[in-house]
Amino acid sequence: MTGRMAGKVAFITGAARGQGRSHAVRLAEEGADIIAVDICEDIETVTPCYSLATEDDLAGTAKLVTDLGRKVVTEKVDVRDLGALQKAFDHGRAELGRVDTVVANAGIATAFTKSWELSAQQWQEMIDVNLTGVWHTAKVAVPSMIEAGRGGSIVFTSSIGGFKGIQHVGHYVSAKHGIVGLMRTMANELAPHAIRVNTVHPTNVDTTMIQNPGVYSMFAPGDPEPSQEKAVPGFTSLNALDVPWVESKDISNAVLFLSSDEARYITGATLPVDAGANIV
Repeated sequence: MTGRMAGKVAFITGAARGQGRSHAVRLAEEGADIIAVDICEDIETVTPCYSLATEDDLAGTAKLVTDLGRKVVTEKVDVRDLGALQKAFDHGRAELGRVDTVVANAGIATAFTKSWELSAQQWQEMIDVNLTGVWHTAKVAVPSMIEAGRGGSIVFTSSIGGFKGIQHVGHYVSAKHGIVGLMRTMANELAPHAIRVNTVHPTNVDTTMIQNPGVYSMFAPGDPEPSQEKAVPGFTSLNALDVPWVESKDISNAVLFLSSDEARYITGATLPVDAGANIV
């Protein structure tokens, strides 16, 4: 531990597993205490592809943080529920005394089909979680951060889909583009308060969100039995570097940098961690 987050508290959504868990652990390794929230139940339009995290998963994140000697507060909460999210944030801040860093990480991937073939429910649940949920996360945190007068950092998880169109995930790409617009606006609004706002843009990350038959079918079109092995060439074709995906820790290191004082003059930035997927 080098203490790059010593004395700070981070509020992280979607923290029960995958990238969110990795972010919680990485920031805790550097000295942060953690408020970790997750829906810990399935969403109807997601379950044909994969199951979401559980309360046991969230407890596992908490144990990893406490094993590092840091404090943690966990709450089962849906980022679509503004009132419940506010209560979770307020409870965590009351327990840990402050919030310096916000990581709006909660997100879903669903319905790999042409944009005009999406159902209204598939579109709405995607926008509600991946865009409105990010706005909710910022909304519940910002007033107390301004009042505290210590500045801080807010990081939104976008995607390579926040830079360009990707076939068969029009609702996802729309949400991830929307996050960038929200980030840029809030970076301007919050700069007078020394609160920095940035986005990270991963390529595919080795989590359950991509390691499932629905995504495999995108990268092995027409195959009646899509598998990871069959999908690897398609995954790899997205990236300039010869890898099919990156690891959660790669994104966590970017989140740590943006959350730390090393990035004290970085705001309004779109930081790719994409193995070169967006090289022009």
